[in-house]
Amino acid sequence: MVVKPELRLSRRAVLLAAGGLLVGCSRQSEVDPVRLRLATGPEGAVYRRIGGSLAAHISEQVPSAAVITVPSRASTDNIRMLRAGEVHMGLTSLDALITTDGSAPEGLSAICRLYDSHLHLVVMADSAIDGFRDLEGKRISLGARDSGTEFTSRRVLGLGLVDVDSRYLSQAESAAALRDGEIDAMFSLTGVPTPAITELAQRHPIRLIPLDAQADALFTAFPGPYAPAMISTTAYVGVPATRTVAVPNVLLVRNDLPDELVRAITDTIFTHAGTITSAGRDDAESVPEAWQINVRTGISTASIPLHPGAAAWFRDRKR
Repeated sequence: MVVKPELRLSRRAVLLAAGGLLVGCSRQSEVDPVRLRLATGPEGAVYRRIGGSLAAHISEQVPSAAVITVPSRASTDNIRMLRAGEVHMGLTSLDALITTDGSAPEGLSAICRLYDSHLHLVVMADSAIDGFRDLEGKRISLGARDSGTEFTSRRVLGLGLVDVDSRYLSQAESAAALRDGEIDAMFSLTGVPTPAITELAQRHPIRLIPLDAQADALFTAFPGPYAPAMISTTAYVGVPATRTVAVPNVLLVRNDLPDELVRAITDTIFTHAGTITSAGRDDAESVPEAWQINVRTGISTASIPLHPGAAAWFRDRKR
C-alpha cells in the first residue's frame, strides 16, 4: 500500500530525528521536523488522554519529530486509518486487531503493548438490571461505531445469546444518555479509571454488572487476547470491586515507517515511561494507565509482530 503524499517522510529528517535521540544530541536539526499522525479515540476515552500524553512525550524527547493526535472512534477506526495511510501510528485493543487466523492486518505491526483495558457494564444504581441476562431487550450502548467497545461487547452479547436494543454512542455520550435515562446500560472497554465513568460516578450513584462468566466464555472461544480481571473498589466512587475481562492495548504502526525512527520512539517510551503519566498535565488530567508501561509486558503483543525498529530496541535491552 502506498502512503499518501502528505505522510511521506524525508529520509534525512528521519535519520536526524532518530540519530539525535540515540546519541544524546539535544540540538534541534536544521531540517523540517518529521511530522507523525497518531490516531487516538473519542471524547471521554482513555485513548484520547493517553494518546495526547504519548504525542507530547515523543515530540519532546525525539529531536526533530513532531506528533499530532487525530481523534477517532477508537480501535477499528484507527486500524482503518492506518491501513488507508491516513495516520502513521494508532492505538488499538488486541482483540480488534487479531484476525480470525491469528495474524495482524497486512502492512501493520506493533511498537509495544501499553496497558490493559477492562470491559465495564455500567448501570445507574437504581436500575432493575442486576445481571448480564437482564440486558435482554434493553437499550444498551455498545460504544461508538468502529470502537474496541463495540467489537468486544458484540462478541460478549453474541456468545451469551442476548438480544438488545443497540445504541452506538461514544463514552461521553453513553454516560450522558445513561444519566438522562435515554439508555438502560452502557458497555465501555477502557482503562481504569476512565474519565467519562469517573465523572458520572462522582455526580450520580452507579453500579457495575459482573462479567466473570462472560470473561470465561471469551477466553474459551477466542484464546489469546482475553484474561479474567477485576475492577478494584478504589476505581470509582461507591462502586465495589467487580469481576470482568481485560484486553491488552497496543501502539500500532505502519510497517513502512523507518526502522530508525520506530526504534527511537520505542526507546523514549520505555526510557521515560514514568513521565507519560503527566506529560505536563495537572493531577486532574494525569494518565494512570501509563504506570502499566514496562519492558517486561511491553514486548507481549501475542501474535502481532513487532516492527523491526521496536524489535531491535527490545533485542538490545537483553544484551
